[in-house]
Amino acid sequence: MTQPTRIGIVGCGSVMQRPYMRLIQPMRAVGTVDVTIACDVREEVREVVQDRLGIGRFTTDYEEVIDSEEVDVVMVLTSMREHGPITRAALAAGKHVLVEKPMAVTLEEAAEIVEMARHSSGLLVCAPHVVLSNTYQTMWRHIHRGDVGKVLMARARYGHSGPDWRPWFYLEGGGALFDLGVYNITCLTGWLGPAKRVMAMTGVAIPERVVGGEMMRVEAEDNAHVLIDWGDSVFAVVTTGFTMQKYRSPALEVYGSEGTIQMMGDDWNPTGYELWRNDVGAWQIHEGTDRDWQWTDGLRHLVDCIRNDKTPVVTPEHAFHVLEIMLKAQESGGDGQSKTIESSFTPPSFEEEQEEVAPHKVHDWTQR
Repeated sequence: MTQPTRIGIVGCGSVMQRPYMRLIQPMRAVGTVDVTIACDVREEVREVVQDRLGIGRFTTDYEEVIDSEEVDVVMVLTSMREHGPITRAALAAGKHVLVEKPMAVTLEEAAEIVEMARHSSGLLVCAPHVVLSNTYQTMWRHIHRGDVGKVLMARARYGHSGPDWRPWFYLEGGGALFDLGVYNITCLTGWLGPAKRVMAMTGVAIPERVVGGEMMRVEAEDNAHVLIDWGDSVFAVVTTGFTMQKYRSPALEVYGSEGTIQMMGDDWNPTGYELWRNDVGAWQIHEGTDRDWQWTDGLRHLVDCIRNDKTPVVTPEHAFHVLEIMLKAQESGGDGQSKTIESSFTPPSFEEEQEEVAPHKVHDWTQR
């Protein structure tokens, strides 16, 4: 393709105005993409979209974006409950779609979206896009070539004190699992493959919060510990919530029979990784492998696939599997019973080697 890939955006909140536009603007500057129309239900953001972000056409009706002949890609950046209906409509119109997480808030709607994506002329890329980072893919290679031996267990963590700018994070269809835990579960299943069973403890730890300057009652779970079973006694725990002020620990840790590998920073913003191998007897520290990587990278990946006729690494089936784990974790949190995971997917593969910065070595003979 020599012409820009034309983007229509639905949802012009903070995620669109800052992170995604930071990715889009350099791509616009070199003619790779053009943003032809943007939509938001709030008329008051029109001025920001048109004057500050330089998007000439604005609407409050998302169907105008989907129906536009000047749109190749629909970006769905709305609140979570609207993801499913807008994604379905865009796929039905033959558009390529990037949808923020989760792809839908029910398994029934998500299953319909996956089936539509299989037959649509458009590609579907579902957030989160964590499997695209160099750190993630390098760790995948370490795990799959056996550098830590047989994987036995894992731990993942992502949380903060909670959003204070939109109430829907705390209402039905929101919550910490959908907003935060989704990153961890995507990472773990990408490395370890489809899970078989889940159980969890979930709840509302802070029943009232000030959001947008007003007090509100919290409906969706803001605190969760999720235990995931891959079979053969391979387990992982995901700790997530709008209940963490600060932390200083690896985002993810994978423990094998011959070593340990752990991601530093957060999985959406990795700062490197550390590898312990029993046969080396030292921590090998790899710093800063993703200094320029952005968690919005799924858009760049989608555009690259469209322009070069490639199949996306990020698949709807993987997103569906993660959604099933989260929804059944919520069910388990309610009744205290483990839940069988019925879906499956083909995990991503990253066999191709990439040049790595030589690690620092920190000897530690006592902590094995």
